[in-house]
Amino acid sequence: MATTLKALRLTTFPPRELQPNGWLLTQLKLQAEGLAGNLDKVWPDVRDSKLIGGDRDSGEQVLYWLDGFLPLAYLMGNREMIDRANRYVNAIIEGQRPDGQICLREDNEIEGGDLWETFLTLKVLVVYHDCSKDNRVEDVIRKALWALKGRIRICTLQNWGAARWFEALIPIFWLFERSREEWLIDLAMTLYEQGVDYKKIFDNWRFEEPKKEWNFLTHGVNIAMALKSDALMTRILGGDPSRFAREMVNLLTRYHGTAYGHFTADECLAGTSPVQGSELSSVVEAMYSYEHLLQISGSREWADKLEILAFNALPAALSPDMWSHQCSQMVNQIACIPIPEKKIHFGTCNGDSHLFGLEANCGGCTANSSQGWPKLALSTFLRTPNGIAAAVFAPARLHTTVNGVPVACEIDTNYPFRNRITFTIEAQDNVTFDFLIRIPSFANEVQINGENILITGYHTHGYHTLTQNWKGFHLIEMTIRTDPEIVARPNNLVSVRRGPLLYALPIHEQWTRREYTKDGVERKFPYCDYEITPTSRWNYGLCSTHFELEESDDYSAPFSPQNAPVALYTKIVEVSWGAENGVCNPLPDSLDPISVPQRRRLIPYGCTNLRMAELPFINIKK
Repeated sequence: MATTLKALRLTTFPPRELQPNGWLLTQLKLQAEGLAGNLDKVWPDVRDSKLIGGDRDSGEQVLYWLDGFLPLAYLMGNREMIDRANRYVNAIIEGQRPDGQICLREDNEIEGGDLWETFLTLKVLVVYHDCSKDNRVEDVIRKALWALKGRIRICTLQNWGAARWFEALIPIFWLFERSREEWLIDLAMTLYEQGVDYKKIFDNWRFEEPKKEWNFLTHGVNIAMALKSDALMTRILGGDPSRFAREMVNLLTRYHGTAYGHFTADECLAGTSPVQGSELSSVVEAMYSYEHLLQISGSREWADKLEILAFNALPAALSPDMWSHQCSQMVNQIACIPIPEKKIHFGTCNGDSHLFGLEANCGGCTANSSQGWPKLALSTFLRTPNGIAAAVFAPARLHTTVNGVPVACEIDTNYPFRNRITFTIEAQDNVTFDFLIRIPSFANEVQINGENILITGYHTHGYHTLTQNWKGFHLIEMTIRTDPEIVARPNNLVSVRRGPLLYALPIHEQWTRREYTKDGVERKFPYCDYEITPTSRWNYGLCSTHFELEESDDYSAPFSPQNAPVALYTKIVEVSWGAENGVCNPLPDSLDPISVPQRRRLIPYGCTNLRMAELPFINIKK
């Protein structure tokens, strides 16, 4: 009996059919003009890669960078960027060995080695084909997977390849859907049998307490990737694609969760303290996992989680101009200065990992962060079996065909900073299809064309479905009411949320440039490192449940302290709160107020560089 894969509920459109607009286009332009868009010009690990004749043996970094740079270049329609990316892709394709193996390492490092870079290479080639439709790719992937099948028969998975085995399912399924070759499913099952069993790890959970030791099983990036592992396998084995991922998220949230919807891992799981770090690579990989979970299950819960990471953790770890980034971000971050190694704060990251710069702690985040914004853009509109879904809310326009009829759809919005979203649909001829609009679970009230929409109880995975003949121009208006709420955090701290946005008390800051050369890598403006020190007080507690909303119309740099498009005003009061080496204590020393209440401004967490986002609630005695 022929094998079939369980169909995806939602599928992406190719980048050439999507046009980012508004603040999303601004973010992509900033990225293209910043470090990710210039990494091959300034960073030796990419610029001087052995892949293109250089002397740097840095395969993973090149592949991570291409994974984001390719969709960025094609979404921007930038021919010069596309040509630069193609230089690397062509070298990968032309460098495939006669036996089909494909790896950026030297030949003597391939035999019996870690297969992670092979998996990553094939994932990048899938992204490249989705962008370019290059007809060479299918045969390259087929030969490489056949060689992989032979290798793991005599040498089982190890190290990173064992921890990330499921990433190979992405090119395997991609090829199977084109060829229906049964051996591909056999290969997928072999990987499943040889790889790390995350279900066993989480079913027998024993990582409640953080340990400052390096471990494959508690490594944050591995876990972020593994969120999609079981969902991918349900395409073969059947079952609920969301069940295990939901169990993972619940355990991670309980024991290692953060106010911004992620988990701490610096580099390994680090508890719930607001001054432990989350690596940027783990953020973008969790986003990528949520994108797959959204496509496989169709459930809005993964779009909700995707937005929360994209609008909070992702921009917070990137400088507003995107020329620098952090490896490790903290919920309560009062300074970004070097921590002496003898006073090491993070688990296994070094004392510079929270600095903004070129290559803080390691180069993985430098290269891998490039995938965050472009892949989010590719999740705005998704294809359904019977039409189109508006799944993630960011300004974008889609030009596609439905049943042979050209159709244009647009999301016009300043969400998440505003709660009004306009959808337009224009079809050139008679065509009937479903148009699905996601109903966010964190909304307090939703109206579509003036009609109140139920937020819970949807049988279509959390979407409002409009089915009709769409010939001509159609306008749909959606409004979302989101109320500020105070959310309890561990150890009697609280955070403030409104819709998908976490709010934080911004700390006034001073940036000090650090230009130097280390291990042959130059840090030079604008890709230098920075220390950031506070120039205002930060030791406050929240003392009011009343919030006043303030909005501005400046979207020139939407995720920056100076240009935050929305703010909440409330009352705070100063408390005694200690700090050491630029890191505040996890908890205040006392809950006794040492000042009178002050009216202060909170802005979205993603707009901050220094901030306090978990505060005690202080009851002021009248």
